[in-house]
Amino acid sequence: MSNVKFTEDHEWLAIEGDVATVGITDYAQSQLGDVVFVELPESGTEFEAGAEAAVIESVKAAGEIAMPVAGTIVEVNEALVDEPELVNSDPMGSGWFFKVKLAETAGLDSMMTEAQYRESLEG
Repeated sequence: MSNVKFTEDHEWLAIEGDVATVGITDYAQSQLGDVVFVELPESGTEFEAGAEAAVIESVKAAGEIAMPVAGTIVEVNEALVDEPELVNSDPMGSGWFFKVKLAETAGLDSMMTEAQYRESLEG
């Protein structure tokens, strides 16, 4: 996979140039249980870092996916509308949520590497 970063909110970003693909980690999907609904943002929408970008509902809980970085949505994973279970079966692959064109890359340095993220889960 390309340059992947992780957030404390259990999101991952696969960064290629100035676009990041965003999803939730395997740990996050396992905590949620079976995902039954995903509401995605509209392409072209601009978000500040930390803003609610998507909604996810599972058999256990409902919550939002916060935008990990400031930027503009350039693509959403339409497959999740009909197959929200992709978040469970392949959270770091076909279960991605959206792609965002980064407004800046400065915040990426403070995010965790995969090794740091795994360590944080063991903490």
